[in-house]
Amino acid sequence: MEMTRLGKTELQVSRIAFGTWQVSGEWGSYDADQAQRAIRHALDLGVNFFDTAQAYGFGESEEVLANALRGELDRDRDSVVIATKGGINPGTDRPRDSRREWLRSGVESSLTAMKIDHIDLYQVHWPDEQTPFEDTAGYLQELVDEGKIRHVGVSNYDADQMAAFDRRRPVETLQPPYHLFRRHIEDDVLPYVREHDIGTLVYSPLGSGLLTGSMDENTTFEDSDWRAQASAFQGEKFRQNLEVVERLKAFAADKGVEVSQLAIAWVLAQDGIDVAIVGARSEKNIERSLAAVDVSLSADDLAEIEKITADGVQVTGAAPEGVS
Repeated sequence: MEMTRLGKTELQVSRIAFGTWQVSGEWGSYDADQAQRAIRHALDLGVNFFDTAQAYGFGESEEVLANALRGELDRDRDSVVIATKGGINPGTDRPRDSRREWLRSGVESSLTAMKIDHIDLYQVHWPDEQTPFEDTAGYLQELVDEGKIRHVGVSNYDADQMAAFDRRRPVETLQPPYHLFRRHIEDDVLPYVREHDIGTLVYSPLGSGLLTGSMDENTTFEDSDWRAQASAFQGEKFRQNLEVVERLKAFAADKGVEVSQLAIAWVLAQDGIDVAIVGARSEKNIERSLAAVDVSLSADDLAEIEKITADGVQVTGAAPEGVS
């Protein structure tokens, strides 16, 4: 597994991180034992970076992850890098909450759920416009000073929000959504992270399943799966992007790889991207995704991918307030 330094931190992490959003009940039903085996298999294959969040099942995802990594967390804590997120409270009148009390209680909740004494990387899950970003930065610095968290990052922030946060203490990492059908960070966010040496770990490199090659126009989702309500998986937008995926599949096949591996490799080839977060519920699927680090894309390959995806429709995803 290829390793990289994560931005200005001293953390050496695998270029593919194992993400656990899918182990939360928000993607339909799942088998916890199978999910834990997938996590263990990723570890065996060289992944040392694992991303979760307090809001993923309100601690459920964190517990599944920690149960899978219990031996490492207890015997050799520094062998794995644990990233989690807080600062949102979905379903309440304040779904984004970066006030001191909620962030502090979130950190304590995550530490308890995972039975660990510190979090390697703690990220503000979504920007809270009601709390000054400088204040949020100060609250997290208090937790760094107390040894409860080691590094501070943000997720879903834009460049101006990171700049405001930076006035109190540095943003060390950013976690944005990024894939071939969701590229808004290229305009301002990626230039900012490159300029400030901010480690960038992107989520949904497979477009929440769009880029796996396993969907067609008849694909449906369980009611508990957020994609059942998402415009990206319905109607003309869905149909048009599936046509693009079919063309990408043919291009990937000519290179001897799967379209999902091509999509992940494309993300990792972008300047300013350190890590792609990939979720999986089975050992087979994580093994296929990890093979993407060995896919080399030439300048001509990247240009052809640009040409193919020019017909795609840009999409959005889930937020604390709901799904668009």
